[in-house]
Amino acid sequence: MTQNILSDEDAQSRQDSSRPFIEPSFRDAVPHYLPLGVFPLFFMALTYRGWWLLPTFLFMSVAGGLDRAFGLDGENMNPSGISERRLFIYNIPVWSWAFLWVLTLIYGLWQVLLVHSYETWWAVVQGVLLVFLLTMEAQAVFVVGHELVHRRSTWERRLGELLLACCSYPQYATEHVYIHHARVGTPHDVGSAPKGKSFWRYFPEEVVSNLTNSWRVAGEHLTRRGLSRWHFSNPFWRYAIYLGVWYGLVYFLGGIWALPIFLALGLSCVFSMKISNYFQHYGLRRVLLSNGRWEKILPRHSWNADWKFSNWMFFNMQRHADHHSMATRPYPQLQTRTDEAPVLPGTYGDMMNLVLRPKSWFAKMDPLVDQWRKKFYPEIDDWGPYDSRLATIKPDLFEEIVEIHQLAPRLFGWIEQYPELLITLQHREFTDLDLSKGILVDPEYETIARQGLARVYWTHDMGVQEMRDQIDEIPTTSAKETAEVIRNWSNEKAFQIGMHVIRENLSLDEAAVALANLAEASLNSLFAEAFTDYCEKVGDKHTGGFMFT
Repeated sequence: MTQNILSDEDAQSRQDSSRPFIEPSFRDAVPHYLPLGVFPLFFMALTYRGWWLLPTFLFMSVAGGLDRAFGLDGENMNPSGISERRLFIYNIPVWSWAFLWVLTLIYGLWQVLLVHSYETWWAVVQGVLLVFLLTMEAQAVFVVGHELVHRRSTWERRLGELLLACCSYPQYATEHVYIHHARVGTPHDVGSAPKGKSFWRYFPEEVVSNLTNSWRVAGEHLTRRGLSRWHFSNPFWRYAIYLGVWYGLVYFLGGIWALPIFLALGLSCVFSMKISNYFQHYGLRRVLLSNGRWEKILPRHSWNADWKFSNWMFFNMQRHADHHSMATRPYPQLQTRTDEAPVLPGTYGDMMNLVLRPKSWFAKMDPLVDQWRKKFYPEIDDWGPYDSRLATIKPDLFEEIVEIHQLAPRLFGWIEQYPELLITLQHREFTDLDLSKGILVDPEYETIARQGLARVYWTHDMGVQEMRDQIDEIPTTSAKETAEVIRNWSNEKAFQIGMHVIRENLSLDEAAVALANLAEASLNSLFAEAFTDYCEKVGDKHTGGFMFT
């Protein structure tokens, strides 16, 4: 349809088979036990407080510096042909972290809410620092929880959901697996930030859509099985139980005042997780193929990093490109993909700091996004539709958005300002006629009939009086409200006329007649309402008997 639509052959991935593989071994697995070292420090800090707070804080703060000290990783384990039994030693730190965190959080809540006294200012400071440390470590919940919800065994997925619930975000398990992974890099995935969108715009939209979309997808899965969305197998029942357990525990230990604090702490962890979500896919879009389908998910659609120390501490989370290529692949088998995926210009710590400063972020990342686009999609000159917020608002109409952008850039800019006009795109012919597609047997005759009906509709049936009648049917309570209604109504009608011109259903002369009628009807209705409003306010005696019609 347009130059933005690629052929299937252009979307083939390239594999680099020259990497040497390492074998599973105790020596290779040991570094991944490092994250467990924080738990004895936490126990001492929670129990004795004081100077024990410092080593706990330092342990959780060294990743950025040690990343540069240890350098890049570059080692890959064979991604296939390795039994789960041989990976058992790699699973122990993941399982251990999950269970130890649950125990640590419960112990920490008990210490902070019941045992710890706040009689002096120093005691208050220590209590605040303990909460801060718990929040810092809780950010790793999404690393381990994310790993577990991708596992095949049910008990591991349930454990992952329980971890996510301690941050008040269990629905992430549904949204991430069934929406983000299926639709990453497309306008259908709010979690894939388009180029030019700041994190501060991204964050609230992503949090809200995560909840609403996960609920919608869970209901759709049940509907396909012929079940009600309220069926007991809906995962939201489990999520409610998990949340009830955590919040019930907090209420039992700290009373009602502790609940909003626990919620705020959970949302701070969500905030941190969304930062990494934001930069992991920023500006990287999958393109629409000529068959109307989105291209296959490839390593090129995720930002990658491969710092050795962070790989040890965060279970290869940085190898995000390979994770999206094979979502169920266990973390020790994730590949570097440095030859196929774009590489972040710093450590995860660097990126998290940069994200919070949009101007600096755009200055750093937008040129890299442009380089990525030229490298992988040199045939695409204009990425406007892919970066447009219109595509996010109405992703199902992406092909129409591309068409409008190429054929009528000014019209595209117009609907960028008034996204509500996209609603009219749901009606292919953009008229108010109740004419269903396929109403005539002969497609060619149907096309001619549609064009003829459009001409009749806009040049004869929709005259000035008919337009005014439509405006008058819209209920309003004031002249100001009427002006707003007329503005929106006329914008929508002008948009419909413009689309008919693009589709050659109306000639320019016919469109000019329709637009002239539209302008006259809108102005007459507006002046009439303004005059009526004036009469009501000052009285008929000041109007000299003049009537506006």
